[in-house]
Amino acid sequence: MSSNDMTYQDYLDRINIQEVLLHAGYTLNRRDGMRYPSFVRIGSDGCRIHGDKFIVTQNGNTCFRPPEQKSYNVISLIKSFPGMFKEHVGSSNPDHLVNEVCRNILNIPSEERQGRIIEPRKEQKSFDLNNYTIHAFRKYDFEGIKKFYPFFITRGISLDTQKAFGAHFILTTKESLDGGKSHTNLSFPLYVPGNTNVVGLEERGYPRLDGSSGYKGKALGSNSSEGLWIAALGKQDLSDATDVYWFESGYDAMSYYQLHVKDNPSLEKAVFVSTGGNPTVGQMQRMLAVTPSARHHICFDNDLAGRQFTENLKGEIHRIALSSVVVTPERKPYLDSIPLSQDYAKGDIDTLPKPLQDKYAKYESAWEESMSMRQSHLCYEGDIREQEDLTRKLYNEYKDSVRDFLGIDSRKVIPFVREVPERGKDWNDQVLLEREDSLKATEEEETRSVASGIDLDADGEIEVNESEEKKRVHFIKR
Repeated sequence: MSSNDMTYQDYLDRINIQEVLLHAGYTLNRRDGMRYPSFVRIGSDGCRIHGDKFIVTQNGNTCFRPPEQKSYNVISLIKSFPGMFKEHVGSSNPDHLVNEVCRNILNIPSEERQGRIIEPRKEQKSFDLNNYTIHAFRKYDFEGIKKFYPFFITRGISLDTQKAFGAHFILTTKESLDGGKSHTNLSFPLYVPGNTNVVGLEERGYPRLDGSSGYKGKALGSNSSEGLWIAALGKQDLSDATDVYWFESGYDAMSYYQLHVKDNPSLEKAVFVSTGGNPTVGQMQRMLAVTPSARHHICFDNDLAGRQFTENLKGEIHRIALSSVVVTPERKPYLDSIPLSQDYAKGDIDTLPKPLQDKYAKYESAWEESMSMRQSHLCYEGDIREQEDLTRKLYNEYKDSVRDFLGIDSRKVIPFVREVPERGKDWNDQVLLEREDSLKATEEEETRSVASGIDLDADGEIEVNESEEKKRVHFIKR
């Protein structure tokens, strides 16, 4: 078989997870004392970087990264942590990166690739909303609402959801400069957080005839570096927001609301934002600055790009927390050991005071025990959960102690949570999948109901009401 014909299964058969970790620069930790092999990263000072560890299980086929319990095989490890590999510098495509890493591990020559020539970027004019004809969404204008129907019906977004977000999207039409055909898009206005001027549009075109997505992008001249779509459903100032939900598109934000508002009515007063794609540092900094009291829900797509966007936003949140620290001789060694864009609790444990090291040791011991219990498949689920609860409690106590040691202003510690759809790549995928399931269930129910009827009138059709007629006839005869 040619080296060019190798598949993912070939890589899984020929490479074990330990080889990938070694290739990424990790070292077997022989002093760990755990029942499973662990791999750690060594800093420039020759000391282990605490918090950067992988535990290998299942005969070298998968690994875990504490405190998370998600398992990775050779392929998913490379895709989930592309920055660990030197091949990432010249490879933005995740599948290409897997090929490059695995080929290097197997000593297979890389394929030759031609470089891409990028044309110089032309200067763009500033965005001006006055260049568009606007059609607004009005809750009780049913004729006007019909114009929005083609954009939302293919996305499975209900009329109730449209009404909830109705003040935050519009239809925009722009005439062609040469007097040709005009184009109408569903548009989500972009704002720089804290300002009221529209600085651009996140645009979605009419769906294609086959039902697939049409054009998507941003209007010419949009301020993509700082502008976001912001839907404050509670109509409150952003400074008073308690929950901010981050998405890559307006469609995903509306889909998330539709999926969860029944069980979480607080969404009716939450703030939803869309970055319109790759979130920029300017977008993140601006939004975080004007929502000091909010909990941030990171709801980016559940794919490689979405996970990287999540890490970028978390990195900015961590940077804000550390910005309030006053560097002292006692704190400096630990501060210097914190990896770039990482949480303040991810530094070298050995540089902390002894009481804090002891707290981390208790947490790590509890974590190892919980992992062992779950991997053994011999323990009662209730006992495992109790051990995991203890692990989380010990970690939070350790983290609070580190925060106090560093003197971090608690107001600078921004709470956040990562949320991913249960099904599909993004939240709109989940809406569409659930709609498909509902339609199938309805069709099956109708099929069962029709099949239970009797053709009493000999018209060739079996109907439910005829079945009911049959029952009534029998009742009368009794």
